Amino acid sequence: MTSRRTPPFGRALCAMITPFTDEGLLDLDGAQRLADRLVSEGCDGLVLSGTTGESPTTTDAEKSALVRAVADAVADRAAIVAGIGTADTRHTVELALEAEKAGADGLLVVTPYYSRPPQDAVEAHFRAIADASGLPLALYDIPGRTGTRIEPETMLRLAGHPRIVAVKDCAYDLLGTQKVLARTELAYYTGCDEYVLAMYSIGGAGYISTVANVTPRHFRSILDAFDGGDPDEAVRLQQLTIPLTELMMASGLPGSVTAKALLGALGLPSGPVRAPLRPAGRDAVDGLRTAYAELTAHSDRVDTS
Repeated sequence: MTSRRTPPFGRALCAMITPFTDEGLLDLDGAQRLADRLVSEGCDGLVLSGTTGESPTTTDAEKSALVRAVADAVADRAAIVAGIGTADTRHTVELALEAEKAGADGLLVVTPYYSRPPQDAVEAHFRAIADASGLPLALYDIPGRTGTRIEPETMLRLAGHPRIVAVKDCAYDLLGTQKVLARTELAYYTGCDEYVLAMYSIGGAGYISTVANVTPRHFRSILDAFDGGDPDEAVRLQQLTIPLTELMMASGLPGSVTAKALLGALGLPSGPVRAPLRPAGRDAVDGLRTAYAELTAHSDRVDTS
């Protein structure tokens, strides 16, 4: 087994959706109920106001209110990581300070998007946020959405900052990831649900999962099996997730849309998505329900709520 870094936010994190009311308002009661369920079913931490949490369409005040409500609901049972990334360094610093006041335990900061800054500007952006707040930072590397990679060399330099402690990795570059893992103490969380076991087996810290909104216990069981010395069982559990993960993350619909659709079908807090996103159609919902039912039927360690 590979050497395991101490994960700063736990191993099993959920990129939680942001529940809304039928009228499209922030549903704090629903957020608290969903957060309590996720933690009770095995999540060590909750990432709020990420892309899955529809951060582009929630206000700064809503983001702070969500952190406060979820922190009250889970208390010290789980880490609260607030997504604060924007394309504007000054605005991101403001959100970092507000999240800290609201009770977050850590921050998730995405690479500035659309403007495609060069690597020295990317580095300066992250350092400005890390310098401004007293909270530990996880850098979010997802070039497919932002248009800009955090290059391994940049990551190596940033790893020297005392508050930059983790990475949410959606770069699909295991070679680059291993270069950084081999030379730093950064905790790497995969943000790609199909990579949970792959990342963990090469020294990753765990995952930040969208699919875990509906199957928190099952995804945790993959890590538990691996840590328990049963890699074959970990492989079996990972492979069981493939149909649901494909429908939720690779069907052409954003994960926020599919997660909310399935949560709603299961009678759990969700609500509508905000425009420009649109709700999943009936065929998509039926497919998600079928894949979820198959997953629960074929694994004795899966969530059955």
